[in-house]
Amino acid sequence: MPDFQGIGVNVFHLSLYPEDGRVEIDNNLVENAIRPTALGKKNWLFMGDADAGERGAILYTVIESCRRRGIDPYAYLKDVLTRLPNMTNRQVPEVTPSAWAKAHLHPQRQAAS
Repeated sequence: MPDFQGIGVNVFHLSLYPEDGRVEIDNNLVENAIRPTALGKKNWLFMGDADAGERGAILYTVIESCRRRGIDPYAYLKDVLTRLPNMTNRQVPEVTPSAWAKAHLHPQRQAAS
């Protein structure tokens, strides 16, 4: 087997693909998942103001967090932004995407508890 150590290639990972048919030869699934983030990151370079770019990045992070948890971002933002003005700082953890998903996507589990 050739010595690939000089170029930083892990030979184990290279030899795994032909031996196990379940292993993908490429990482297209990952690349497709991060493509919107990569495009957004490039577009945010031209926001005009560093604070605007930071706010855009925060909003995009919240939206992607919703998508990862199977939450409709519009429904989440509508609910949270409606409730947020009347909440205290101690209640804010109740409206994180993960807490919101537990409360809204699986309400029958809470009722049974």
